[in-house]
Amino acid sequence: MDARVTFTTGPDAPKSFKYLMAAGQALKEGPLPTVTQELVALRVSQINGCAVCIDMHTKEATAAGESAVRVHLVAGWREATVFTEAERAALELAEEGTRVADAAEGISDAVWARAAAHHDEEQLTALVILVSFMNMVNRLNVLTRQPAGDYEPGQYQ
Repeated sequence: MDARVTFTTGPDAPKSFKYLMAAGQALKEGPLPTVTQELVALRVSQINGCAVCIDMHTKEATAAGESAVRVHLVAGWREATVFTEAERAALELAEEGTRVADAAEGISDAVWARAAAHHDEEQLTALVILVSFMNMVNRLNVLTRQPAGDYEPGQYQ
C-alpha cells in the first residue's frame, strides 16, 4: 500500500508534522506513566483501526519493558486480569473518549469518577489530551492510508 500523502515532504507538510510530533513529545514527557500512555495509545488506535499507530505503540510499549501478554491483551482489557485498576480506568476513559459517536455524553460521570480515583487532575488532563491527540493522529493516518510495519522505537523522538 502506498500512502496518499507523506507528512515529511512537501512545502507545508514538514512544518505541520513537526508541530504535531512536538505535541506528542510533550505528552510523553507529561505526568502519566509511560506504560499507561502506551496502553491508552494502543487501545485508541485499535478502536480506530490505525495500523501505523498500532505498530508504533506496540513497539514502544515493548521497548519500554511491557510484556507481550499485556500488549496482546489490550484489546480485551475488560476480561484480562493483567492490568492495574488505574490502567483499567485509563483504558475505560480512552474507549469512551474515542467512541463519542456511540455515547452522546462522551465520557460518562461514572467513568470519569473511576479515572479520578486513580489519577490526579494533572494526569486526567494529560489523559484527555492524549486520547484526543491519538484520535486526531489515527484519523490522519487512516485517511491518508499510511502503511504500517516498519516503525522503529524512538523514531519520532
